[in-house]
Amino acid sequence: MRFYTPQQCEEWLAQRARVRPDQNKSLAAERFEYPTEAYRFFPIASAIAHSIVYRQPTLLWVTEWGIWPSSENWQLYYKLRQTYGNFQLLQDAPGHLFLEYESEDLGTFLQLAMLCGWGGYVLTEANFVNAFFSHDEYIDFFTSTLENLSELRLYFAKSEAKDHI
Repeated sequence: MRFYTPQQCEEWLAQRARVRPDQNKSLAAERFEYPTEAYRFFPIASAIAHSIVYRQPTLLWVTEWGIWPSSENWQLYYKLRQTYGNFQLLQDAPGHLFLEYESEDLGTFLQLAMLCGWGGYVLTEANFVNAFFSHDEYIDFFTSTLENLSELRLYFAKSEAKDHI
């Protein structure tokens, strides 16, 4: 994994002739709410990490933090980050580039970001499906065709069914 500054995140997108998915009006979008119970965040984050990255590099770019301070676990985040040999602050390097074999790591960092009440982007190299996760507990998926979301729809439907039991 590599850590990127905001400028490096923008450069990563520019090198691929892309903009953030919510700025591309030609993409279809679909919103899913977070599960009501926090213990279900990891299965959701893991499903996202495994179903949209296609074993290609993926950029997790945290763009929102400090909105829900009582939910933030800075100790856990920085200890996790330090295990990768990085001691920068989130505001200095909010981009997390996961290589093709690091989908488990992506799922872990995404879960932690969701639990902390942060927001940001999951930007895939393949550009098949990308996402914006919000501090307001929802995820918007962006794709050229909504059919690309069939696997995620099934997973979120199972999660919603468990919420109603």
